[in-house]
Amino acid sequence: MQFYDIFNGDADGICALQQLRLEEPRAATLVTGVKRDVRLLDRITAAAGDELTVLDISLKANADGLARLLESGARLRYFDHHAPGELPRHANLKAFIDIAPDTCTSLIVDRYLNGRQRPWAVVAAFGDNLAGPAQLAAAILNLDEGDIQRLRELGECINYNAYGETVDDLHYHPADLYEILSRYRDPREFIEGEPVFEVLQCALADDFDRARGTAPALAVDNAALYVLPDAAWSRRIHGLFSNQLVRRHPRRAHAVLVRSGGGYVVSVRAPLERPYGADALCLRFESGGGRQAAAGINQLPEADYSRFVAEFTGAFSG
Repeated sequence: MQFYDIFNGDADGICALQQLRLEEPRAATLVTGVKRDVRLLDRITAAAGDELTVLDISLKANADGLARLLESGARLRYFDHHAPGELPRHANLKAFIDIAPDTCTSLIVDRYLNGRQRPWAVVAAFGDNLAGPAQLAAAILNLDEGDIQRLRELGECINYNAYGETVDDLHYHPADLYEILSRYRDPREFIEGEPVFEVLQCALADDFDRARGTAPALAVDNAALYVLPDAAWSRRIHGLFSNQLVRRHPRRAHAVLVRSGGGYVVSVRAPLERPYGADALCLRFESGGGRQAAAGINQLPEADYSRFVAEFTGAFSG
């Protein structure tokens, strides 16, 4: 029998796995990658009796791989907060999916574990730009404001590390970062004891400074759009830059585009005060997907730029 832990390389995927393995320790083959590398089930060849835990990757994007693995006789637990498409009914699949805009995979795992590793769920929620749910989850932990701020910074740093076209853009491979985190039951001990945190903090600050120097290509009452250059720092920062913009202007939708290979990689954030519609917009374009509050397009051709601008501003005009 083989065990596999398959997880998104962002804060939500890493912290979801951290919670589970603190409660249910076991050695497993780790399968992960950059944040947009979501078709992870395609990498796995499993046999009858193998057990797979899947965290924070779209079931819809992995439907073919999931069907193949179930047919092989593998058993899967699937935790996620993205729209799943048609959910298969199979005795070997246990799915824990909630697509509400105020949750994330780590908060779903937190419910599954009855809050027993909640500090890591708080870290993940902050990393996923869910400040309100993160504060609510933290409320019963008796943390002071300084602790909560440190958990926020940790979530943002872990999330920042997942953005890139390939793992070569990242400061740490997500599997390596998880292995380091897994040594700590309390995220505050990681913050105090690991130089990794300071490395990511400094790198994040440097990349943010570059992004803040970029003027918007479009700015109207309901929406703003930024275009960043084809550079490793742009690929690393565009997600967190999007999150920061929507926190500063909660009534606006935001799109951050990074030039890439004759087109763009796109991050979209719905207005914080009305966190719906990002997924519906991105699904109008090939390679688009995500969730209601935050979504993206893996490759927007240059020829579709004008159409995207029109549909983006129109989608949030109400």
